[in-house]
Amino acid sequence: MTPPADLPESFSPLRDLAWTPITLGRSSAEVWRITLGDGNSVFVKAEPNHPLAELPGEIERLNWLTRMGFKAPRVIDAEQSAERTWLLMSAVPGRDLTHHIADPGLVVRTYAQGLKRLHALDPTHCPFDHGTAARLEDARLRLAANLVDEDDFDTDHIGWSGVQVLDWLADNPPPTGAPTVTHGDSSAPNLLALDGRFSGIVDCGRLGVADAWQDLALACRSIAYNVGQQHVAPFLAAYGAEWDETKYRYYCTLDEMF
Repeated sequence: MTPPADLPESFSPLRDLAWTPITLGRSSAEVWRITLGDGNSVFVKAEPNHPLAELPGEIERLNWLTRMGFKAPRVIDAEQSAERTWLLMSAVPGRDLTHHIADPGLVVRTYAQGLKRLHALDPTHCPFDHGTAARLEDARLRLAANLVDEDDFDTDHIGWSGVQVLDWLADNPPPTGAPTVTHGDSSAPNLLALDGRFSGIVDCGRLGVADAWQDLALACRSIAYNVGQQHVAPFLAAYGAEWDETKYRYYCTLDEMF
């Protein structure tokens, strides 16, 4: 395909290369893979400018992960036009876990390795607060801005309104565990594997300090959906956690707002 017409001038050396749109995911951002002449790739991500846009925050989070030495895309360039924020970033080696669902053991192993490594980062060095209070405020702002897709709610919440979900979340906060650096959207497309092992994370716009179950809940849900419920217990055992129904339900419900 041809690159977008509003591509920033600083990205113009990429204009004549091969652009492939990445359609997996539900965010308002567009993502393209650009194949370089040597066969390697870089990625361009663009999101419309609005007060609740996540891409400016993702750029900050990727730079922080780089300083921490964690396996994630590296920011090559970033620009902001009148309409959109643009990010040029390096590729993470490997393929995301949606390409490995025929190998449940690899999916379980990658999830456990990746989340254990991320959660081992020192939260006192992380400036991004994604605790319950902060996320509920973000959810309220998104609901007011009509950014909550009520038609995409999970089976448990079909027929609910965004207001009903938000009210339930406000009334049922679970006990908060130790502060942990969490990814915030730990679904299968956002973890990568190479040679049978974890190789990195992508889509880091919701990374921040929260309860570890922010990630564990979405990981358990994604594992059950992609490779089967029977693989959830082995994942938790490999990670080193016990099942928590209350937190699982809460953080999956919170995800409806995002």
